[in-house]
Amino acid sequence: MSSLGLIAGNGVFPLEVAAAARRRGLKLIALAHQGETQPELESQVDQLTWIKVGELQKIIDVLKSAHVEQAAMAGGISRARLSTTFMPDQRAMTMLASITRWSDDAVLRAIAREIETEGIPVIDPVALMDDAIASAGLMAGPHPDEKKLRDLDLAFNVARSLGAFDIGQSVAVRGGVVYSVEAVEGTDAALRRAAATAGKGLVIAKVAKPGQDLRFDRPAIGPATIEMMVEIGAAMIGIEAGKCLLLERARTLAMAESASLTVYGHG
Repeated sequence: MSSLGLIAGNGVFPLEVAAAARRRGLKLIALAHQGETQPELESQVDQLTWIKVGELQKIIDVLKSAHVEQAAMAGGISRARLSTTFMPDQRAMTMLASITRWSDDAVLRAIAREIETEGIPVIDPVALMDDAIASAGLMAGPHPDEKKLRDLDLAFNVARSLGAFDIGQSVAVRGGVVYSVEAVEGTDAALRRAAATAGKGLVIAKVAKPGQDLRFDRPAIGPATIEMMVEIGAAMIGIEAGKCLLLERARTLAMAESASLTVYGHG
């Protein structure tokens, strides 16, 4: 592969994918979503086109005209902003009409299928990155006691059960009680809501949904996650080993170690 089409959402993940691709000598053709993608991406790619959420035909036209060999999606789109930023074109409307179940995974799979019908494979961008996925066991901070590990098991079980309904990827537990489950408000708001009731010492789980297509919808934590954990006084965050992405891994784990926050890879 000598060229990659990067469909970028929000957060630092698109920047990390771009950096990894450049280290491999790939030509990068990026599509950035207005109001979502960080402007810094433009300096890291060979070509950047700004689009609105839902401009599917424009995505395909840009990728085809650049003759990219493969494409990847990196970064999310805020559900809370979709009411003002979603501008589906005719191809997107036709695609959405074919979806029988409305969920993030179903929509992203459908977008990938549309791109692949044009002869452009959609790949998992994590394959370009080194040491980006969570390993099993303790990764930073104090070793958790049995009580915290039981809380983490509960949080994972709840997250996996509800994940089948596309409800969210994060669950907050303390002392065997579930204090919040992430919904449309996003992770930060869900955790602040939990801390407002439970106080300090929460155990947080970050889990992939069952059957989730990890090419473009992978759970992730990064420095901002650690800052949030410290802000609410959480005791531990458990992430799914082999699936969860660590953005800025070295910095993330160093921040957790400094704050005595446990980061634990749950098998």
